[in-house]
Amino acid sequence: MTQIGLHKSGPPETVLPPEPEQLLGALALAAEAESAQERHDIVVNAVASFPRSLSGWAELGDIGRDKMESYAAYRVGYHRGLDTLRQNGWRGSGYVRWKHESNRPFLRCLAGLQRCAAAIGEQDEDERCALFLRQLDPSWPPADLDS
Repeated sequence: MTQIGLHKSGPPETVLPPEPEQLLGALALAAEAESAQERHDIVVNAVASFPRSLSGWAELGDIGRDKMESYAAYRVGYHRGLDTLRQNGWRGSGYVRWKHESNRPFLRCLAGLQRCAAAIGEQDEDERCALFLRQLDPSWPPADLDS
């Protein structure tokens, strides 16, 4: 279990556990790939080996070959992320802030889902995701979102 802090200044905050080192190593290797196809293949294999990894799904969404592939990857990552949040004490409300490195993969999936929903004209989903991001982290969007 990960820490959940009760704060006098607001709702509880959930911090997710770090991703497996082996997965992070595979994603780093993918980033150095010589071709987009090689990078895609490495990420797909990493996600297949670690299907609960939010970093893997976020990366797969980032490198999707088209908007629907990205949308699907981000959506899976978002739902896996909700499961992971609940397993770590989140009860449907409270902060999941970007400032915690281990929360970033989930927030990347949610932000990617929002962008893809907007791109395909799914306005209600775009708006829901945007609101959810601000509820999870009132300072959304972070200045270092691309990091």
